[in-house]
Amino acid sequence: MITLKSPREIELMDKAGDVLASIHIGLRDLIKPDIDMWEIEEYVRKRCKEENMLPLQIGVDGELEDFAYATCCSLNDEVAHAYPRHQKLKEGDMIKVDMVLGLAGDDNDVSKLDFDNVPEMKKITQNFNGGIADSCWAYAVGQISEQAQELMDVTKECLYKGIEQAVVGNRLGDIGWAIQEHAESHGFGVVRDLVGHGVGPTFHEEPMVPHYGVAGKGLRLREGMVLTIEPMINTGTWEIDTDMTTGWAHKTLDGELSCQYEHQFVITKDGPVILTSQGQEGTY
Repeated sequence: MITLKSPREIELMDKAGDVLASIHIGLRDLIKPDIDMWEIEEYVRKRCKEENMLPLQIGVDGELEDFAYATCCSLNDEVAHAYPRHQKLKEGDMIKVDMVLGLAGDDNDVSKLDFDNVPEMKKITQNFNGGIADSCWAYAVGQISEQAQELMDVTKECLYKGIEQAVVGNRLGDIGWAIQEHAESHGFGVVRDLVGHGVGPTFHEEPMVPHYGVAGKGLRLREGMVLTIEPMINTGTWEIDTDMTTGWAHKTLDGELSCQYEHQFVITKDGPVILTSQGQEGTY
């Protein structure tokens, strides 16, 4: 079922988005060559406790095991949903950090929660019903290759081209077409198996938002919809594979690079308003 969000719901998501954006801004200084990837997870957990934000990815149901981390940290050819882990980042790497946070409110003290107790966290996160923010950002580790930089640039352009189409009266196909046309004009592949989605009251709601499609086709967009657009763009094939040791990490089928950017936004009568913006629109 697709729900149109009330001003109060949008206000709470906007507040959550401001905190999530500030965490992504903090990661800009943290992510550099020779840091341990696990420091990203530790930083996000620390900020969640300081800001009273619930890391809603902890406890998400998995095919083989539940997700146990505040972040997804996907490196180079990893497309999405990879675990943060003890691994040194190298000069030239590209890492995508995805997180979903919930505004806990005055009645809950996140600082007292044990994030490592996944069954207990799951009881809390799966019953959460409040302000949610969802955003992924890509980070260059030191100096990256020209190809990697072009991929990052084009993927970010795809994100904003998709958001530009999210206006009252357009259709979902207009979003997907804008992204696909731009990515493929640069010779890149658009992942089909993972898509954007509605947000609220939980963080995966209808409608699903493909990053490919036909202009003028699909569901009509309406004022009050809150969506994510999160294009995953590859330098090679669009096809991906899943690491079935955990059931979570997705990689490009050909081992080529993948990049992702994601924003959450609300459709208004005056156009889309980004709820997870880190700064100047079209840049952050």
